[in-house]
Amino acid sequence: MKHFSSLILSGLAALSVQAIELPDIFTDNMLLQQNAQAKVWGWAAANNYVQVTTSWNGETYTVQVGEDGKWLLEVSTPAAGYTPYSINFKEYKGNPTTKSKVKPIDEVTSNGVLIGEVWFCSGQSNMEMPLGGFWNCPVEGANETIASAGKYTKAIRVATIPHDGAATPQPKVGGKWEIANTENASKFSACGYYFATTLNDMLDVPVGIINCSWGGSCVEGWLPKEILLTYPDGLVPMDDTDYHAKMIMFNGMLAPLAGYTIKGFLWNQGESNVGREKEYIERFSTMTNLWRKMWNQPGDALPIYTVELPPFRYGDPEGTAAADFRAAQHQIARQLEHSGCVCTSDLFYDYEIDQIHGCKKKEIGQRLAYLALTRDYNIKGVGSEAPEYEYMTVVDASQDDQAVIAGSAVTSQNPEGCKKIVHLYFTNSTDGFDRMANIEGFEVKGEDGQWHPAVVWASSAWQNVERQGCYLSLACPGVSDLRNIRYCYKNFAIGKLHNMRGLPVVPFTTEK
Repeated sequence: MKHFSSLILSGLAALSVQAIELPDIFTDNMLLQQNAQAKVWGWAAANNYVQVTTSWNGETYTVQVGEDGKWLLEVSTPAAGYTPYSINFKEYKGNPTTKSKVKPIDEVTSNGVLIGEVWFCSGQSNMEMPLGGFWNCPVEGANETIASAGKYTKAIRVATIPHDGAATPQPKVGGKWEIANTENASKFSACGYYFATTLNDMLDVPVGIINCSWGGSCVEGWLPKEILLTYPDGLVPMDDTDYHAKMIMFNGMLAPLAGYTIKGFLWNQGESNVGREKEYIERFSTMTNLWRKMWNQPGDALPIYTVELPPFRYGDPEGTAAADFRAAQHQIARQLEHSGCVCTSDLFYDYEIDQIHGCKKKEIGQRLAYLALTRDYNIKGVGSEAPEYEYMTVVDASQDDQAVIAGSAVTSQNPEGCKKIVHLYFTNSTDGFDRMANIEGFEVKGEDGQWHPAVVWASSAWQNVERQGCYLSLACPGVSDLRNIRYCYKNFAIGKLHNMRGLPVVPFTTEK
């Protein structure tokens, strides 16, 4: 790539250190993960010693600098709180623990350090998209959010990593922590910021977001050369743009941050991989497992929560390439340990068919936070899991039980002449859905090979049945074979059906 030579030279220069040096991520206003052995590193003269003192407990840690000029150690962090601390770094030529008179030759102090919850955000433009929006791409409600950012000044910090691609793994990358306020907030990842505010509102602890994303990047951009060379397409870029190159984000942006102690990962990416969903299942899983090993935290199973691919034209709004990709994302979420995928099919407007950067980022951040709150923080009573199709049964129309509202049965919506109907069962919907009838988005494939709109309404059964609870009933005039059913399974289809907690039904097809 055209920027590689200068990046490599600057990276090598960073290893030749004459004074103590810290990555941006460990300078003023950093936020460290609570109740952890938090990794801290930097550079100094080879074979010298570095001593680190943390103000919250007065503890001092000492480590010898390696031949390569790098040092690394772990510090014990306390429970989260809003008290700002400091971390002092001193460099010595001799070991200060054995030579009492040795004096430091250099000293650096990081101030304004908070202890709380840290999440690492990555992906492409829908993760990168700031509260201030892109050109002609606003974030809904952004001005109000930015205007009220001051109330999170003591609670939220964001480190935004610059686009810094490289052909080889780099030792450092920019990206200083910034405090939430009206001046800074417009630059923050909208998705990450809303995740952070929701977490803070619920947990009442400081939250830090590391936004390491690059618009247009493919999943291969976040994988190393050694893995990419095992794939048939190897290192061949998708095109001649930097953001479609492979491995450069891994080398220039991710590798320098690997190991920073975090709670988990948030991932919003996929647009650049549409049409290659089978490859994506394997490559995303490989990426996740690699990242977990690189972070080397207890259990090697940091959670990763992803965002469903947004509705968009993708060449043909009636096509299914994007729908197939979304199905792959949810398959990954079911199969990969400690992972989840938030459905977002309902968070778009009709006019956004040609706008891949949807404006409803608040709801996406909130849904990611709900997953984290219920799964990682043991918060009870919050809905976080969207309804997913489980199975169906075909029954005589006369056997259809009806949903009940306030003790009154709802009239069946079964069209005249339909003797067979389908009962559709979903997870996370025992108490029902947010509408009883005129449910849109369902289709049945007819004998003519075409998809026909179906009539769908809510039903329920509570006695003398194998499964109590609510389900959907479906009929389709003119179609006798009701096996092939789909819901919002198109490149661009806006979901309008939710469970009782407002979480949308995940698009699906029974055909595949």
